[in-house]
Amino acid sequence: MKATKATMLLAGIAASALAMSGCGSSGGGESDEPIPIGVLADLSGATGDVGSVFNEGMLAYVDNLNANGGINDRQLEAMSNDYAYEIPKAEELYRKYVNDESVAIQGWGTGDTEALRTRVANDELPFMSGSFAEELTDPEESPFNFVVAATYSDQARIGMNWISEDAGDKTAVAILHNDSPFGTAPVQDAKDWVKEKGLDIDVTSYAMPAGTTNYSGMLSQVDADGADYIMVQNVASPAAQLAKDLADSSGDQKIVCLNWCGNELFVTAAGEAAEGHMMVQPVAPLSADKPGHKEIVDYLEANGGDPKTTANSYVQGWYTMHAMAEGIRATLDGDNELTGANIREALETMGPINTGGVFGLGEIEFSADSHRGSNSAGMYTVEDGKMVEVEGGLTP
Repeated sequence: MKATKATMLLAGIAASALAMSGCGSSGGGESDEPIPIGVLADLSGATGDVGSVFNEGMLAYVDNLNANGGINDRQLEAMSNDYAYEIPKAEELYRKYVNDESVAIQGWGTGDTEALRTRVANDELPFMSGSFAEELTDPEESPFNFVVAATYSDQARIGMNWISEDAGDKTAVAILHNDSPFGTAPVQDAKDWVKEKGLDIDVTSYAMPAGTTNYSGMLSQVDADGADYIMVQNVASPAAQLAKDLADSSGDQKIVCLNWCGNELFVTAAGEAAEGHMMVQPVAPLSADKPGHKEIVDYLEANGGDPKTTANSYVQGWYTMHAMAEGIRATLDGDNELTGANIREALETMGPINTGGVFGLGEIEFSADSHRGSNSAGMYTVEDGKMVEVEGGLTP
């Protein structure tokens, strides 16, 4: 895809000394100052395959928003930098964004999101990210973190429910996960869910070592443990290699990918080996043709992009930035000072954010009691090289 206008615009943005108080822009709806948001992006690190697409979707949303008048005639200024999935770099960039008086932060990974959680709370900066770890949804523990989609744990619960129904009898599931906080986030919750609901499923889990180029040995262990299904909590590239190795070994396990490998990048990279495998995906891909996709498709077509080859990580980035922008809009519409505390209150009280059917049951909604924006997802399968919706709006 060609570079978007957002990418070119943001490359030339310099941090400006704005008249602000604390970590927020002064004034309510009367100011014409740009609204700064710090963005932590993984463009070149361990999850860069999906992280770069997510970031591109965020920046495209900002470009489209600004081209259509911004928020109450104010431009959104997204300061995006690559932290390469390295927590110390994320912390360094976070300090820079605080100094640049950002009113909110868009992060990426579970590791950096959790590492920054206390600082975010102390600085009173609303924080969204590509991490859907369940512990981030509790305002008592994470008062300024907001999770826009079904958590990894809810996705795993939905996946276990589907497996139980699909198997129709006692079965076994191997959870293969990224060797990181992102990877382990839903593992224990999935095991607890099976026990709580009395599902007749034996569950084992295995870490997928970073940089592995062949999973034949791990698949042999999965076979030895009697697994009939493989649930994957990882990004697209290793999941695709796993699918290829499974096909090469003539294995008959069905793969159930959660969010970050449940996408077109997995389908393309795995090729024929992806056919028939399943995905728990809380954000509908463009191929699902939901009403909320129209603005994205129009933007892509107007800017040299191709909706047919754009992965749904782009859609996730677009709507995550949209959720934050709507919180900012509600703050300004209430003629409140644009501070992190006021944006948080707006997000908690503004009611549902309509996504036109793109997110789960169609809406993102937070409250003072829960920062879980949604708990629903769709089940997809791979048919003829495409993601096909099997059932939408599933909840645990």
